[in-house]
This record gives sequence, C-alpha cells and structure tokens, in this order.
Amino acid sequence: MTAAPTGNQQMTTRTWALLALLGLIWGGSFFFARVAVAHVPPFTLVFLRLGLAALALHIYIRGRFGIYPALAGRWREFLLLGLINNAIPHAFIFLGQTQVGAGLAAILNATTPVWTVIIANMATEDEKLSAGKIGGCLLGLAGTVVLIGPSAIAGLFGASNSVPLWALLLPVLAAVSYGLAATYGKRFRGLAPPVTAAGQLTASSLIMLPVACLVDTPWALPVPPIEAILAILGLALVSTAYGYILFFRIMGEVGATNTSLVTLLVPPSAILLGYLFLGETLQPADVGGMALIAAGLVVLDGRVLRRKHAA
Repeated sequence: MTAAPTGNQQMTTRTWALLALLGLIWGGSFFFARVAVAHVPPFTLVFLRLGLAALALHIYIRGRFGIYPALAGRWREFLLLGLINNAIPHAFIFLGQTQVGAGLAAILNATTPVWTVIIANMATEDEKLSAGKIGGCLLGLAGTVVLIGPSAIAGLFGASNSVPLWALLLPVLAAVSYGLAATYGKRFRGLAPPVTAAGQLTASSLIMLPVACLVDTPWALPVPPIEAILAILGLALVSTAYGYILFFRIMGEVGATNTSLVTLLVPPSAILLGYLFLGETLQPADVGGMALIAAGLVVLDGRVLRRKHAA
C-alpha cells in the first residue's frame, strides 16, 4: 500500500459514508473468497482476482498519468511490490480460508497496522516506536495470541475438531507481508496512486500466472458454479479494482491517517456477511481477540488518547 498525502483534514458525513463503504467492500473480499475457494483452487483464485482487477484498472486509467513509462522504468520495483502486497498475502489468505471463516480471517488480517509499525521501526529512521505505539502493538499481539492460542493448545492434545494452526497463521503472515509492503511502498510517493495500484496488480498477475498453471492446472478444472463466478468477479472488480480507486479517493480528501480507520471497519463487515450468508459464528475467544486487536488499533491511531489528554 502506497503512501498518500497527510494532513489534518476533517471527516465529514460524506467521507464517513465513503469509509464505511470501503470497509464493507474490503470486508466483502473475505466473504467472496470464502465462497469462491470452495470451488476454485487458491492460486488460481489469486491470479483471477489480480488479473481481472489489473485489467479493470488499465481500462480506468486509459494510458493517463504516465503509466506506461512508469511500468517500463520501474518494473523491478513493481514486481517486488506486487509480490509482497498482492501475490503472497492473497495466496496466504485464500489458503487459510480453505479452513477458516471469513470473519476470523478478517480479524487476524486486521493486525496489519501492528506489523507495519514494528517493521517500520526496524527498517526506517523516521518511524521509531513511541510509548503509545508499543502499547498498541502489545494489545494487537495479545489479541492474536488469544485467537490462535486455543487451536494451538488443542493441536498439542490431538483434538480433531479444532481449526488447523497453519490455517490461522497464514492470515497473520499475510498481515506481516502487508506490513513489509507498506514500508517498501514509500518509494512510490512520486507516482499517481492509480498507477501504483495498476502497476503492482499487473506485476503480481504475471507472478501468479505460472504458479497457478504449475500447481493447479486450471485448464483441467471443472467450470465453477455461478455463485463462485460471481464471487470471483466481486473479488476482482469490487473488492480490488473499485476498492483501490475508492481508497485513494478517500486518502486524497482526508489524508492517510483518517483513511487508516478503515482497518477497524473491515472485520465487522466480514463477520456480518459471514453470519448472514454463510452461517458463520464467532467463539468467545474470537470476540475477545477482536476486542484486543481493535483496542490496539485505536491506541496506534492515537487520536482518542490525544483528545483525552487535551481534555
């Protein structure tokens, strides 16, 4: 994810509505993935999501913003960004969602800002940990332990009805990959955001094409049912292509800090959709873990604490 203009722009009713829409769209990506991955192998699903989204963004851009010179001149950087911001995390999430519900996967992936702060502290000179950031990271990590701990303990005792530990760890590893991408993405500040989005999606599509062909042999797969096809289109065109356009639009209006609040809205959206359409429910430990992660994100954001201190 690339950097964007920062500032103290105020949130209006309209921008709150756009942010809620983005949270619903990105929460919907976990719902769509849960439906599609039941019929399409994960690597093929990743390629379809990225490839269709890249095509849609190229049609949207229509050669503007100097996209083709940027792609030609920085293709190596786009390949790396596409690998750590699209190919690896999407593959991990979809593989995990063969065993994990949409809501739980979204909660685990909501630790992305925690890993971003930790990685930025190690890799940069201008984003070091403060007391507030340390507290937020500890809360987020505690929530992750609460979510993963029961399955890890059950696995040690050979329980057969527990969620496999590897399936819970994959969305967390995807969040770590997103954290790496957020730090690396700073070098794309000089490019128009739609160009960065289209460039990374194009590169990651090229990465995933041979992987899907070698692992899944998609030409030998049966045609998926209509609900899976609609879920794939929802993933690619709504949650990815339109999601990126909306994300950058909100950042342009109210800044990166305000836009980052969407992280708090994605898990509830995924949980609601999973409950309404997939019959998914959360266990008490899942709710507790989500509460800890949400508290950690609020502390990392810092505004609530600053307002309390000012008052």
